Amino acid sequence: MSERYGCIIIGAGPAGLSAALYAARDRLKTLVLEKLVPGGQINTTDRIENYPGIERIDGPGLIERMQKQAETFGAEIKTSSEVTALKKLQDGNIEVRCDKDKYITRTVILALGSDYRKLGVPGEEEFRNAGAGVSYCGTCDAPFFKGKQVVAVGGGNTALEETLHLTKFAAKVTLIHRRGEFRATKVLQEELLAKAGEPNSNLIIKYNAVATAIEGEGKVQSIKLKDVRTGEEENYPCDGVFIFVGMVPNTNFLKGFVELTENGFIKCDCAYLRTKVPGVFAAGDCRVGAAMQLATAVGDGVLAAMMLKQYFRDPKWWNETVSDILQPGGW
Repeated sequence: MSERYGCIIIGAGPAGLSAALYAARDRLKTLVLEKLVPGGQINTTDRIENYPGIERIDGPGLIERMQKQAETFGAEIKTSSEVTALKKLQDGNIEVRCDKDKYITRTVILALGSDYRKLGVPGEEEFRNAGAGVSYCGTCDAPFFKGKQVVAVGGGNTALEETLHLTKFAAKVTLIHRRGEFRATKVLQEELLAKAGEPNSNLIIKYNAVATAIEGEGKVQSIKLKDVRTGEEENYPCDGVFIFVGMVPNTNFLKGFVELTENGFIKCDCAYLRTKVPGVFAAGDCRVGAAMQLATAVGDGVLAAMMLKQYFRDPKWWNETVSDILQPGGW
């Protein structure tokens, strides 16, 4: 007979552990299933300075605190437990399958996170943290490069937004893009080009260029660039490389169960985080509209766990439109 829970949370990153804390404090029998170890991509972060109330901490240190706090209130966390399938049962419960185990739960919070899309070039993994010089988040790590020279890679909305943010800190920012024009929205392109055109601007744009290697001794010292039209290569000096080429949500196993976008992000209403499947919520970087920040992932986990109570009180609430219930104190 399968073990039964009030809530199963899939993923033990910041969103999942925050949800576990709130669900467990509500005295729900709570299980967190993590395919690897708690933390996810934040475990590669050596300095966190933008989480409110904590002046500075590293990723593993923060996750250790969050895990201990959730477990103190009774949350059960199982590592090396990869979920392979979910199924809605006729009685309204949800079956959660791992390779060898099966669980039954009233509710599920999908806190699967996402991974940064990689360039896949030599040196990328070697220098993958802000201290060594490779970052995937300008909002997080730009202050560490104050007065330094950095290269940004990408051409979409996020790439342009983050590059503009970098110019507020770095002495010199070079944005490289593999095409001859950006695919970002027109207004962002105009803002970027205006910045690059300012007298004594610290922003340089290199079109039709790709990175082929990131090099240095102990930390990033240069990036190897290739002109895609001529094949000409150059070693470009820099202190850091910011890679903005997209995110990959960890949602492949959910196809056919919840609705996903073309890029694999979970569709949900962004007010209450409800998916199309009653009792199944989405939280953190795996959902549409996510801000991809530690603080917002934590907020998502808290919100999803609080919404469990509304679903338990009135299952019909699931089908109410947001416009009908979105009012102060409405929930």
